[in-house]
Amino acid sequence: MRSMLAATLVIAGLTGAAAQTTPPPSGAVPGVKPKPVATTPVRPALQTPGETATAMSQAERQAIQSDLAWTGAYNGVIDGQPSDRMVAAIKAFQKDHGAKPTGVLNPQERAQLAEASRKLQGNVGWKLVSDPVTGARLGIPAKLVPQQSSDANGTKWTSATGTIQIMLARRKEAGVTTAKLADQEKKEAGRQVSYSAVKPDFFVLSGTQGLKKFYIRGAFKDAEVRILTILYDQATEGTMEPVVIVMSSAFNPFPTGALAGPPPRKKVEYSTGAIVSDDGAILADREAVDGCVSIVVAGHGNADLGATDKEHDLALLRIYGARGLKPLALGAAKPPATVDLVGIADPQSQGGGAAVSVARAGVTPVGSNGGLALSPPPGLGFSGAPARDADGKFAGLTLLRPPQVAGPANAAIATQATLVDADTVRKFLASADVKPTPDAGTDAKASVVRLICVRK
Repeated sequence: MRSMLAATLVIAGLTGAAAQTTPPPSGAVPGVKPKPVATTPVRPALQTPGETATAMSQAERQAIQSDLAWTGAYNGVIDGQPSDRMVAAIKAFQKDHGAKPTGVLNPQERAQLAEASRKLQGNVGWKLVSDPVTGARLGIPAKLVPQQSSDANGTKWTSATGTIQIMLARRKEAGVTTAKLADQEKKEAGRQVSYSAVKPDFFVLSGTQGLKKFYIRGAFKDAEVRILTILYDQATEGTMEPVVIVMSSAFNPFPTGALAGPPPRKKVEYSTGAIVSDDGAILADREAVDGCVSIVVAGHGNADLGATDKEHDLALLRIYGARGLKPLALGAAKPPATVDLVGIADPQSQGGGAAVSVARAGVTPVGSNGGLALSPPPGLGFSGAPARDADGKFAGLTLLRPPQVAGPANAAIATQATLVDADTVRKFLASADVKPTPDAGTDAKASVVRLICVRK
């Protein structure tokens, strides 16, 4: 585009120069300005949704596919490859949320999709695990199948009543092919196969088995067969369908190299804390201070972990003997369309410094349960940063989370950001017997501190 624009400017310049040196046309009256000729500008062709998807990184496409699968809009392979199915799923998501179905997610819609996916994953307890028996990598809805048992032949996860069963089995079998394996599974008693796909390196079957629905994905390597089987009551279909789609892409029977999933917790993690009382109460992101051997408040020393709220990921820290603390003003404010996040970025992003900075983000409601997504997400270190509206009133607390993406790991994916609204924060503080200081200041920069979590 730049080269085309440059060429256009060069041609325009040459044309202008020629116009200056060319004598007036025959018949022109000297001193009389000729009438302008109306022209229609030629606009460059707009980029299609497919072209926009192709221009993204594979990791970002994969993250979008994964999030769309969780919302039920996408039922394809989560591999980060651009496709018409992915564009159609984006349009379906946009239409379901009252937006124009363009096939291209704007920043607010992308944040809304990410937050919707995160909540759905949380509802089922989604996590990526390595099977203790085979070493295979798979995703498990841990809240739905809390019971686990293993033997030499594999591992089984089940719900308390057996309505959902997930089985990972292995066996030795020489001279095998995926077609042969698929035929063997089809002959299982009571199975009615409605879908079958047999590839050289894997096979997939789905259908009904008695009163349950089933999904099977299998593969082999060096005469070892590994098969994932998912059985679930038809009454749970609404919950399980998106789970099955992401489980299929997350399943890696013979993993090598990088694996999808959240990065390991850092041994030293930096976040932001908000001082909420003059006697040493500090509001923090619960996950940022989880599993710490010690929590250090920069400039004040060690802090104790007090009350926590696992549902909203809030935590309360306490420091003792500190003087001159300036609590954050917690006046009432409804979540606005735009907020200023006041935090302390990770020292690596500011040359080892500890300066307080402000990042602006848009707020997008997600779902019907009050979820709020922030876009663009602030940098590392801002988890726990207070948000303020245009009038300087407290609007909520920032949380940063790494996304969990089904499928093979390709590259780093942008962190997702959400906002815990001000009312939820105030209720949490009230339950912990923290009363906002009446004369709290309005300078939020003076009310934030750097938190340092040290883990083993």
